Amino acid sequence: MITTLQSNGQTVTPSSSGYVPANGTQVYYQVYGKGKPLILLHGAYYTIQLNWGQLIPQLSQGRKVIAIELQGHGHTPYSDRSLVRTTLASDVEKVMDYLKIESADVAGYSFGGQIAYQFAIQSPERLRKLVIISAAHKTAGWVEEVTSGFKKMKPELFASSPLQAAYDAVAPDKSKWTKFLEQMMALAGEPFDLGDDNIAKIAASVLIISGDNDGMDKIELAKTYKLLGGDHSADLQPMPKSQLAIVPGQSHVSLMQQTDMLKVYLENFLK
Repeated sequence: MITTLQSNGQTVTPSSSGYVPANGTQVYYQVYGKGKPLILLHGAYYTIQLNWGQLIPQLSQGRKVIAIELQGHGHTPYSDRSLVRTTLASDVEKVMDYLKIESADVAGYSFGGQIAYQFAIQSPERLRKLVIISAAHKTAGWVEEVTSGFKKMKPELFASSPLQAAYDAVAPDKSKWTKFLEQMMALAGEPFDLGDDNIAKIAASVLIISGDNDGMDKIELAKTYKLLGGDHSADLQPMPKSQLAIVPGQSHVSLMQQTDMLKVYLENFLK
């Protein structure tokens, strides 16, 4: 997974970027394009460019895209602040406040999808539509080999990887790389559950996208879709407001590289 990560797409220049004071730290953001706001939340260990570099040029053609780097990632400095999903979701709201965005669509990939779920739970009035790409709202949402792998991860696994190269290219203090990894890996090794009841209460329409072999437990994924009002016969009942897409022949990493497909899914759902 680590050796195949790359960003080889077209690049565009943000119309604005900077830092927002948020819950005792500084959170970095970039803004692209104009129109309805769409917030992008990256996966664990990624930067904006590494995660979204191929999609932003397309998504920003008709939208204002706000890409955020979460605590310790990319330009956002490492912090000894406790790494907590509720706080990270609050950071997203602080960025919205700073940019004077009342509500927005939110898309999150992997770890960013967890934060997007948490944002939907704690800030529902700020959310229009939600896109979850290859992410679970609880530990049981992953297959066992993934959850056991999280517990065995060591910083040296990422040495000289594209992830480290992306971090070194933009981090305000490259010496924090190992501490950042240790902080993230500690969180990944802890069981978590955002609550089925909380997911069922999400009022916004939700699009879930998953690769057929991306490490997510598809039985649990189907249960999540059912919590969101899906999984019934739309020939006999109204079409549910939420959607589920299982993409064939895709892993956790390769799914994010299907730029044209993801663009179509997002644009059709968010229109």
